[in-house]
Amino acid sequence: MTPRAVRRIAERAAAEALPDGGAVTRGSASVRGATARVTVGIRLPYPIRTDEAAGRVRERARTRTAALTGLSVPHADIRIDALSVLPLPPGRKPSDGEPPGADDAARAAEHTVRSGGRGGRIRAQRRFPAVLTAVVAAAVCALLLVDVVAVRLGGTPAAWRTWLVDWASTHGPTDTAVRVGGVLAVLTGVWLLGCALLPGHRRRLTMVAPAQGLRAALDRSAVARVVQDRTATVAGVVRVRVSVRRRRVRVLAEVGYGDPERVRAEVLRVLGATLPELGLARTPALRVRMRVRREPHGQPPSIEEPTESMAGATTTAPAPAPAPAEQMKG
Repeated sequence: MTPRAVRRIAERAAAEALPDGGAVTRGSASVRGATARVTVGIRLPYPIRTDEAAGRVRERARTRTAALTGLSVPHADIRIDALSVLPLPPGRKPSDGEPPGADDAARAAEHTVRSGGRGGRIRAQRRFPAVLTAVVAAAVCALLLVDVVAVRLGGTPAAWRTWLVDWASTHGPTDTAVRVGGVLAVLTGVWLLGCALLPGHRRRLTMVAPAQGLRAALDRSAVARVVQDRTATVAGVVRVRVSVRRRRVRVLAEVGYGDPERVRAEVLRVLGATLPELGLARTPALRVRMRVRREPHGQPPSIEEPTESMAGATTTAPAPAPAPAEQMKG
């Protein structure tokens, strides 16, 4: 079975397990003998328990693909590429002793983050470095093998191999060309070691793994969008800029009206309840900066009622005297 057919089946199976408002963004599949590996990217509605939703989609995609294709699917990767923000539910009044803004969803998510284990970062497949290394190594080995076989059969060595041997015999480690070649070889080796040892996917944040063998990650852009949308709902905020790093979330909010200190306190309360809901393995630190937006033309002029002096200074033109009536002489 072709990888394209396996990918279409995996995408359809994943779509069957998505909640309302979710969608499949993209997918990929690779087939080796009787084993297949599938990767599906999805978009989920927010707020939602992303770890549980990803687990259901992963299990459905794995089992359904294996049943319809007859291949063994030991593992399926589910990537959350985006979150569709839904309207906030109506707030409830906190009870005595409960901090403001700590609703049930936020407390449940925070409890999961503290009690759950880290699922490990999802490693990048490194397709380009693997293909490049394989092509270069195969080309060099093929040229060398053809030349060695030709020499064994009674032919002459290739001109490129003879030139390479002569050049190496006349140049030592002190030559500039040899040093440049050595530096390039070292850099290439360091790059390949980094590709092999480092997990990659620096743009994704590791999420809590509720079950063994399940790994989940959330893209930084999705986190930034959620934080930006939640901050924009605070009264007084007219513009928001969000920067998400691996361990820190920075928010720059512009205040158009209202008390900046009260707006800052409300932003901290809203975001303090939002970050635990994301289900991240390590909740990033929050830094909020406020900037007061100034009107370009200043305050509008005030309209005052005229004073008594102004009213007294106002005069009216006297009405013209009526013309004397002419006397009729009889």
